[in-house]
Amino acid sequence: MIRHLATALLALAVGTTTPAAATPAPVPVADHEIVFTADGTTVYGTLRVPEHRAGHRLRAALLLPGSGPTDRDGNQPPRSAPDTLAQLADTLEGDGIATLRFDKYGTGRTGLGAYKDRPEELDYPAFVRQAQAAYRALRDQPETDPRALLVVGHSEGAMTGLLVGGTVHPRPAGLALLQPQAIRMLDLVTLQLKAQVAEAARQGQLTPEDQRTIDAAIDAAIDAAVTSLREQRPVDTTDLPPAIAQLFEAFQGPNARFVTSDDAVHPPDTAAALAPGTKVLLTCGTNDTQVPCFTTNALTTALRQAHAGRPGRVKLPGVDHLLHSAAHSNALAPPVLDALRRFTRR
Repeated sequence: MIRHLATALLALAVGTTTPAAATPAPVPVADHEIVFTADGTTVYGTLRVPEHRAGHRLRAALLLPGSGPTDRDGNQPPRSAPDTLAQLADTLEGDGIATLRFDKYGTGRTGLGAYKDRPEELDYPAFVRQAQAAYRALRDQPETDPRALLVVGHSEGAMTGLLVGGTVHPRPAGLALLQPQAIRMLDLVTLQLKAQVAEAARQGQLTPEDQRTIDAAIDAAIDAAVTSLREQRPVDTTDLPPAIAQLFEAFQGPNARFVTSDDAVHPPDTAAALAPGTKVLLTCGTNDTQVPCFTTNALTTALRQAHAGRPGRVKLPGVDHLLHSAAHSNALAPPVLDALRRFTRR
């Protein structure tokens, strides 16, 4: 026993210690091509993983694009390339948040998928189901923390995000609704068309008298066209200017199912399905002519009644629909970055 005690004391004297565990080397930032399935369609996307410690689970955000053939980067090539979603992924990566963005139906590598031979059957709920499948794919990545998922949607994608946020499991910890479609689709289209007439008058392209005459005629014709679409009747475009007539003709035929199913969603009603306390950011830009701030009033009230968490609605001075400003025409404007930091702050 004395011998054993002497050996132990000698070990202490010479500083014998247990080697410290090596600190894992950081895993560098990387983009990974992600494939998942929605309604029988193979969907392609990009998972951006920030630099992190091996084995560490990260906060993660699903990025949802706006209306039309908008791809995973937020572009409609070749005519429009603002890189909205790619820039959001860059920004969130800087805050240590992984992101998934994907080519929705009709875009990029995904294409029309299962709807290739029946595009007239592609409706808005199909896009919601695709986003739900993307959320599950993000949840199941080994780098992401399923208890700390976010949904970030732009324009129509914000409305989709609301629907996803109220239906998926686990529910997201937060929603960012950036310049959201916050009223019914055809109501928003009506506002946009009437605003274009007013802008033409403001620029002197119409006299005040012409504007009053045109307003009265166009208002009635547009309202009648919207009523016909909602009642699934053919639209009479006789009294509409050619450009507006062409728009309402495009809302019929193969696109009719999508238009009526999108228009059926009243975004303020979807807020009730969110889990109380869900962090919500809702932005509106003072230079956004597509989604004016006043169109978000009812949704803002509904979120408050649903006991959504802060930061709530944030007005972005000088910011347009693409999240740019006059001084930052090719990048997210500073007020957007500030709002996102408030949203992602722990």
